Parts: sequence; structure tokens; C-alpha cells
Amino acid sequence: MNHTEPAIAVTPRRQLGTAAGALSSRIRTMARNRASVASIGLSAPLRNALARLYRRGAEVALAGMPPRRIRTTISLAGRCPAVLFYLPVLLHCLRLAWRHRGFTLPSVANPNIECGGFRGESKMSYLDQIPDDLQGWVAPSLRFVLRADADRRQDLRVLQESLKRAGLCFPLVAKPDIGSQGYGVRLVATPGALAGYLARFPRGEAVILQRYIDWQGEAGVFYIRRPDEPRGRIFSLGFRCFPHVVGDGRSTLGALIDTDPRTRRMARRHRKAFLPHLAKVPPAGEMVRLSLLGSVRTGAFYYDGQDYVTPALTARIDEISRRMPAFHFGRFDVRFESVEALRRGEGFQIMEVNGASAEALHIWDPDQSLTETYRVLFDQFRLLYEIGACNRDRGHRPIGLAAFLALQWRESSLLRRYPASG
Repeated sequence: MNHTEPAIAVTPRRQLGTAAGALSSRIRTMARNRASVASIGLSAPLRNALARLYRRGAEVALAGMPPRRIRTTISLAGRCPAVLFYLPVLLHCLRLAWRHRGFTLPSVANPNIECGGFRGESKMSYLDQIPDDLQGWVAPSLRFVLRADADRRQDLRVLQESLKRAGLCFPLVAKPDIGSQGYGVRLVATPGALAGYLARFPRGEAVILQRYIDWQGEAGVFYIRRPDEPRGRIFSLGFRCFPHVVGDGRSTLGALIDTDPRTRRMARRHRKAFLPHLAKVPPAGEMVRLSLLGSVRTGAFYYDGQDYVTPALTARIDEISRRMPAFHFGRFDVRFESVEALRRGEGFQIMEVNGASAEALHIWDPDQSLTETYRVLFDQFRLLYEIGACNRDRGHRPIGLAAFLALQWRESSLLRRYPASG
């Protein structure tokens, strides 16, 4: 992705009006970006004292989000290779499959979604199942299939007419209808940008164009309801911060990317995206957004929001979920105006719904122990298999293993063909 100007929001974190405040900001920023306090040029005793003080963590605070002090920006779970990290989860699922006599039981956790939302389902199918009188909680979206036998310019004309009828205007978020982990998701600000995106999109596949909700508050609200229960519950609330670095007034953008343990793991991606700006020095205390996406794959930061779950928020999510046909297990990815409004069950928009393959986002909180992370994941999959078994006993037939693997293969092949995410 090429930029003539940084395609990022630069957000002042806090105005510090004194010399002590400026020094504090400098040290906080260095702690935030995992730099050595020795580079400030202070005496060794003072450096050690400040290191002890700021070992407690820097502060993350986006507009509308609850502030959070952190000791590090990446969890122990996030440092593990994915294959190694998920091996115990796979073994746990095999044990559950043996106990409940069915490996593909998750495919009927949500019987009205293809494969229960575990693989290969249409993202738009979730949003379409939310009743009309509750669509006010959903970001307006349009699904469009790029026909294999149609001229690209004709497709673009038809799509622009459809957008006009739907009341959608630029900027828009473009995303694949079948996908995961943010692959192929881009912010398109102009018709030209949309045309460029569609030119690289696989023909014959569906794309979703969604209104861009310019709120910094973002969360994953994980909902679970057993088929025999009249009400569901919020299993997890995880806040999500988009990938970013914080300027210190001295380091270049490239150095900041290479210093933070989150962003340096994706340094090649971020450096490529902001190649013309790597030598720029962001002012002290300014937050530089590196990606539209808030995913682990792009270096997003997550933290636990369980303390912000209220009866009002639970009732709102439960109402939406129960009005969807046979929806029992999944995560609502939402953007919200303020955490106070979210606690009241107001002021949010649903960007996406994920089904059986969803994870509780708060497991990636840097302060979460590996033991607690696995406890949550094991509990989540236990409930998933129990719900699938209950729905099977009610007459829903799980997908066959061959069909499941075919969906897995198709989704994986599509991910490789989508345009680069933004």
C-alpha cells in the first residue's frame, strides 16, 4: 500500500505543560516502546528508580476507550508460534470430539450459518439475519458479487449505482464476504481507490462495502447461549486498539516500529506500508496509527474489558442474538462512541459477527497469564462442543469431515488471492 500522506490518525495522548511532565512523557514513551531508559542520559541511580517506577507500565488511552496501564504490549501467548500455542487446544478438541461423538459438532453450534461459522461462511449472512427493526445497531453494508463474465468497468458502474441506492458514500471499508483475520480488508476513500481494490479482487467472489465508522472505541463482545436457555450471557469483552506507535520527539517512525515488541514482529509489513515516512520523527506523545485493522496479525493490542460488562449491555446483545435464528455462539465486533455509552448498551455499531471459530479477545491481554489463557480457551471450546451436541440431538446434522476440509481449503485459497489489507 503506497501513501502520499500517512493514512493514519495522529492522536495527541496528553498535553504536558512542565519540564517534569515532558521528561515523564519521554520515559513513558520509551517504556511503551520497550526502549532503554539508559539512552536518556540520566545518572544510573535515577535511571534505576525510573525504571522501577515505569515497570508498572505505560498508559494506553484512545478517545472513548477506558485507559489502561500496561507493563508490556504483547502477551506471552502472543509470543508463542501459532502451531505450538494451539497444539494443546487441538488436543482438547480431540478429547471433546471423542466425548461427544463428533469431530465436526461446532458446525451446528449456529445451525442457520454455514458450518456454524467455523469455516467458509458468508460474513454478510450474519448481518442479514439481524431483524430489520434492529438493523440500527449494524453498520450499513452492501454485498456485491464480482461476476466472472462481466467487464470490470461495468461492474464498477453497477456497484456505484447500488451504493447510491443504499445511501452509502465514501470513505468505505471494503472486505471479502468470506475471510478471516482481516485478510483483504481495506479503507477505500474514493471511487478510484475502490476501482483499484476491485481490480485485484478475485472474480466470481463477493465483496462487502461497509460504512466507515470513525470511532476509535473497538471491542469484541463474545456471546454464548445454550439452546435450552432462555437468555444468553457475555462470555468475554475484549477491547481492541489498532496497531500504533507513540512518538517521543526523537525517534523516527521506522525506529519506533522496530522498537515496540508488537509492531516489530510485523515490521516488514508496516515498513512497506509507510516507506515514504519512515524517516519522519513523530512529535512526543503523538500516536501514529499503522493500520485500519485491529487484529493480532497486524500487531493490534487487546485488553480485558470484563469489568465493563453491565446488565444493560448484556440485555442489548442478548436481544440482538436471540432475534437471530438459532444463534448461540459467536463474537460481535463493534465500534463504539464511548465506553460509558457501551456500558448502557448504546452508541455502538456492529461491524462483523463471527461464529464458531471466534475467540475471546481478552485472552491476548498482555497481563493475562498463559494458564488463564488456556483456561478460557478450554472453557470456550467445551461450551462450543456442548452446544453442538445439543443441537445435533435436536435434529441438526453436523457437516461431514470431507465437506469441512473442502470449506477450509476454499477459504485458505481465497485468503491468498485477496488484495493486501490496509
